[in-house]
Amino acid sequence: MAQDNHEADMVLVGAGIMSATLGVLLKELDPSLKLEIVEMQESDALESSNPWNNAGTGHAGLCELNYTPQAADGSVDISKAVAINTKFEVSKQFWAYLLEQGTFGSARTFINPVPHLSFVRGEKDIGFLSQRFQAMHKHHCFANMEYSEDKATLEQWMPLMMPGRTPGERLAATRTLGGTDVNFGALTHQLLQHLSTKPGISIRYAHKVTGLQRSGKGWSVTVKDLKSGASSVTQAGFVFLGAGGGALPLLQMSGIPEGHGYGGFPVSGQWLRCDNPEVVKQHQAKVYSLAAVGSPPMSVPHLDTRVVDGKKSLLFGPYAGFTTKFLKRGSFLDLPKSIRLSNIGPMLAVARDNMDLTRYLIKEVMQSMDERLETLRGFYPQAKAEDWRLEIAGQRVQIIKKDPKRGGKLEFGTEIVAAQDGTIAALLGASPGASVSVSAMLDLIKRCFPDRLQSEQWKSRLKDIFPASADDLKKDAELYRSIQASSHKRLGLTDDTTANQSAELIQLRAHR
Repeated sequence: MAQDNHEADMVLVGAGIMSATLGVLLKELDPSLKLEIVEMQESDALESSNPWNNAGTGHAGLCELNYTPQAADGSVDISKAVAINTKFEVSKQFWAYLLEQGTFGSARTFINPVPHLSFVRGEKDIGFLSQRFQAMHKHHCFANMEYSEDKATLEQWMPLMMPGRTPGERLAATRTLGGTDVNFGALTHQLLQHLSTKPGISIRYAHKVTGLQRSGKGWSVTVKDLKSGASSVTQAGFVFLGAGGGALPLLQMSGIPEGHGYGGFPVSGQWLRCDNPEVVKQHQAKVYSLAAVGSPPMSVPHLDTRVVDGKKSLLFGPYAGFTTKFLKRGSFLDLPKSIRLSNIGPMLAVARDNMDLTRYLIKEVMQSMDERLETLRGFYPQAKAEDWRLEIAGQRVQIIKKDPKRGGKLEFGTEIVAAQDGTIAALLGASPGASVSVSAMLDLIKRCFPDRLQSEQWKSRLKDIFPASADDLKKDAELYRSIQASSHKRLGLTDDTTANQSAELIQLRAHR
């Protein structure tokens, strides 16, 4: 029985990048809001936001080949890459704004400049990469991208990856110097530390949501203290389910009709990690290639520079796997407990239509260390076993939803599921996730608080924080260059003097 009662304007479930971003955004829009964050673990960012549980790539569509599919006629669709690129620019605007407030700490603790490269081998894949470059280079988001098949140039771009290759092997790569490595765990911690200095904020660690019930125009949220065993109830007008893989069970617990039919397909991951400074210093890039046939997009192989707590490492992978857990620290019963009459049809349809994926995951799970190293040597031919160790990555729960033609489909993006009245919303899915967290939370605010968005206070605050929207950045090349230069200067990503140019344009756009 509940022993205590609380009241809050909003309850945010999960202390990862999504809840942290939403909490800070909401508090910037309305400083009077009373927010409560509930986290099952004893600290923040221990699941998907943890730096060793994700790739740390500032996803901007620069190097991720799965964001630019090729059609049967050979043309390459760059629309998704453009959308992700401009959304990441929105994230950078938000982080840059917070840094200017003086209480947010340092950008260098969470974001570092790292070139982004795409790398392919063989005639067919080189043809694709060339077509991709031709399509992307024409767009202002990717105007700084370079392409080369020249061995000497590739040796400069990827010095670790070139020695030991078969003579005459055909290779190609693209490079963009404006890429980033992001420690989303450090960013989450910094956001929550910043938020905790504000009045009306409660962050409850080692607490678990055990009940969600409609209560008047809002929700009664039952929360259990995992240390004492005591329960309490928080009355809130709005609830956000931002608990990563744990969001689906909470959505089901809410009982809202908008959540019916959704299921989850959990995919685990592993990395090979190298901390040898002699190896690490030879590779300063995130190098992405093409995924194996039948593999999920999160399994696109890449060799990455990582900067965690000021120390550089290399990660290669990820090697996918299957588990029935929805969280790295979850239960093997998570998947079976998520099955409902409303979603069993879509889940069975997905199982029927994705046998190649199932076989791929089983193969990945059964791999030996030698087999993993052999895959690595496709990138880094001279890799030595003693320099690499296995690192367990985080869990991702891909979305399963109803489909009128096939019965169900598996999706690899993210999706906001919200009640019609806007009193509760959940974020489901994975990549590109954290990189576009700001845009995702802005979309949630538009869906759940349309009336408040019409107020002069919220309009004015949004214009101050975001001089340009993602849509503006897609269309306006001059604005894009100005905003990016300004954000990069404030984030310490460049000392380019162009950061000071077109300031008047930015101000005009911000207050139009």
